[in-house]
Amino acid sequence: MVVESRMEKRTEPALSPLLLAMRGIVKTFGRSRAVDGIDLDVPERAFLTLLGPSGCGKTTVLRMIAGFERPDAGEIRLDNTPLADVPPERRPVNTVFQSYALFPHLTVHDNVAFSLKLRGGVSDIGVRVRRALDAVHMADFGDRYPHQLSGGQQQRVAVARSIIAEPRLLLLDEPLSALDRKMRGHLQIELKALQRRLGIAFVYVTHDQEEAFALSDIVVVMNKGRIAQKADPETIYSRPADSFVADFIGNSTLVEGRIQARHGDRATIETALGTITAPAAEGLAVGDAAMLVIRPELLSMRGEGSATFTGSVGHSVFQGERSMVGAEVGGLALRFPAEAPLSVGTSVALWLDADRSFITRIAA
Repeated sequence: MVVESRMEKRTEPALSPLLLAMRGIVKTFGRSRAVDGIDLDVPERAFLTLLGPSGCGKTTVLRMIAGFERPDAGEIRLDNTPLADVPPERRPVNTVFQSYALFPHLTVHDNVAFSLKLRGGVSDIGVRVRRALDAVHMADFGDRYPHQLSGGQQQRVAVARSIIAEPRLLLLDEPLSALDRKMRGHLQIELKALQRRLGIAFVYVTHDQEEAFALSDIVVVMNKGRIAQKADPETIYSRPADSFVADFIGNSTLVEGRIQARHGDRATIETALGTITAPAAEGLAVGDAAMLVIRPELLSMRGEGSATFTGSVGHSVFQGERSMVGAEVGGLALRFPAEAPLSVGTSVALWLDADRSFITRIAA
């Protein structure tokens, strides 16, 4: 089976050749431009996630790759072959939908076999169904019906049905959104492991940043139909391309200021918190307005850091292993973790690890 040979040839995504290329893609619905001239590359064997708020265009991009929507401008190529005239059913691409879309009157086995039976001329359907169910750890459930399965099991069957035809690319449209938090966490691990075993590229759509970070080799953050940033999860988090990405990802405090000096990859910014030197985005120059991004974990009450602030506790939220505290400092709300809850009004001294902060552009 082709799946097995792909597993043996598995390499790191960074070393993989290009599988999918989208150039100048535009899609409008009425007066609304859902996708606004994007370029996007998907390497072979990569797990790429389209991440962003509702209405940013991520699902529209997925539907154009699948062939369910046609771009108004631009070109999509798979294995360097234009897809413009290739109907959805002939594209070497399969989609796992949010609803799973299993046939309730068919068994798990027959749901997975359906596309092969519809195609006709496939002699080893039983063997291929067994292999697909083995891949998602559902081989013992072939005789059950969808209503006899949990949500997580139905999701696995939907994946099995999608991989049985051995697609070059698997598209997943928020497939875990209907599951509870614990089940989502469990299936995130399983999905990532499955993608590694299969050795095929996944393009995944979600608005959940934790899910995107847990699964992805590459994260593409979208905003208003455009790509705000494309990078590995660590870069997206620690060096956001602009204030939109910084605000959308994590629980940052964004402090506006103006660049006072530039030296290599660092800059000095004057803010309401004072003058702070930190790593900075390329292109920012003296005199530019910019944003200092402060992540909660970069603030500490332990007296370690290169910048210090004093303020008072405005709120404290118990989160189990720790509390998340909000302190009013210079008219700004700074969030930081604490080992125990703090009373409202408590005076606190905070140290900022400025070397791990980031100065980024203000989003247009």
